[in-house]
Amino acid sequence: METLQIDFVPHLSVRHLQQFWGASGDFWQRQWEKVFNFCDGDEFTISVLGTTFVTAIVYWIVGGLYTIMDITGRPSALVRYKIQPNKNKQLTFKKILPVILQVLFNQTVVGLPFAVVAIYLLHLRGYSYGPELPTFHWVLMELAIFTLAEEVAFYYSHRFLHRPSIYKYIHKQHHEWTAPIAVTAIYTHPVEHILSNLTPIFVGPFIMGSHIGTIWLWSALAYLSTLNAHSGYHLPLMPSPEAHDFHHLTFNQNFGILGVLDRLHGTDAQFRASKAYQRHVMLLSLVPLVQSVPNNSKSGKSSDAEDN
Repeated sequence: METLQIDFVPHLSVRHLQQFWGASGDFWQRQWEKVFNFCDGDEFTISVLGTTFVTAIVYWIVGGLYTIMDITGRPSALVRYKIQPNKNKQLTFKKILPVILQVLFNQTVVGLPFAVVAIYLLHLRGYSYGPELPTFHWVLMELAIFTLAEEVAFYYSHRFLHRPSIYKYIHKQHHEWTAPIAVTAIYTHPVEHILSNLTPIFVGPFIMGSHIGTIWLWSALAYLSTLNAHSGYHLPLMPSPEAHDFHHLTFNQNFGILGVLDRLHGTDAQFRASKAYQRHVMLLSLVPLVQSVPNNSKSGKSSDAEDN
């Protein structure tokens, strides 16, 4: 910590940063102790039911807000950031209902038994669900490892599901939406939900034997990431969802999350040659990228979908 360079805030010392994180850590420690005491320190309640509850709350609050936009077409100030503006205009609840039912099935009938098995394996590995949280710096390191582990597990499981002999039986359901919306993030066959949604999130915590509080945080972040990737909106100051949106549009590009393994295996070649790749940045202005970097050129050439 002593070697941290903070030239951009010359009046802020390392000691002040340490005090800030210390105070923040004390705050979260107190909140976790309240959760631990509320659950009477029961492992099943904290680790199985708690993790399921946290991910469900994140999914339906964020996914619900996006769904309201998809159904109502409002607010127009945000709807104009749609990546595929001519698709999914004011969806009906009737069309989204099968998605909602499948997601609820995956979260309960599939997700709860998976959580039981996952916690059993973590128990064998050696993990903590106790009242003391790990340090902030340790959590940061774990999150970095989780991210890399998820990339490997998701890329190869996802690409496996695209094998022609398997795709039509399992993964085709998820690809019914060529222009995805947020709540389709885990609209999948149950086998895919286990193999390509839940397992990649679990691998990192299992490797590290992480505290359940860290697993709650990581699971929430992972769900926020996939909701954004499937949202269909490239909003200002948000991570770009262009890569995965392009995957749904073309089916054979961008199997990963970070793009590292796609670059290594050459499964992003068409994407990198497309206008979508030019838009694959964090938007730092209020002008939608579909306007500043439109699919069609001035000469009227074909769009990305037609080119690919």
